[in-house]
Amino acid sequence: MTEEAKTSEPQTDPAVSVVGPGDGETIVLGTTHMRVLEDGSHTGHRLAIAESVLAPHTQGPPQHRHARHDEGFYVLSGTVRFTVGEEDYDATTGTLVMVPPGTPHTFANPTGQPAVMLSTFTPDLYVRYFRELQETLADGRPLTPQANIDAMSRYATEPATDPA
Repeated sequence: MTEEAKTSEPQTDPAVSVVGPGDGETIVLGTTHMRVLEDGSHTGHRLAIAESVLAPHTQGPPQHRHARHDEGFYVLSGTVRFTVGEEDYDATTGTLVMVPPGTPHTFANPTGQPAVMLSTFTPDLYVRYFRELQETLADGRPLTPQANIDAMSRYATEPATDPA
């Protein structure tokens, strides 16, 4: 053992984050269940990652644009329909969809089977949006389209009323 290794202080925060199969924060939004695997606290808020299970015939959020973050979706199982502007893309298992800032998009599960996807948010800003939606539902308030849009606005996101 080197002299440097003998005298270095033990790290209080682990350099590596490990989230096991049953670990992570769970966010429930109606029939969609999200497991936050990384909320940005271990990445300097540069990246967040979540696994989402979309029940059969689940509609996604209103079509929207993010001003400050990229969003990535990797379909682990099932089929997820992404609408980008006026174009629909059916993403099946093994498909990656990357959405840069400013691009209008939404997603849904149009099939009779559950769909599972892994989402990335760079930076991590949007995880707080999902937490806020869950709090709205937990408080007994309905998650109306307007409540969703109001929450989006607090996280550098706006509805895409036109596909431009």
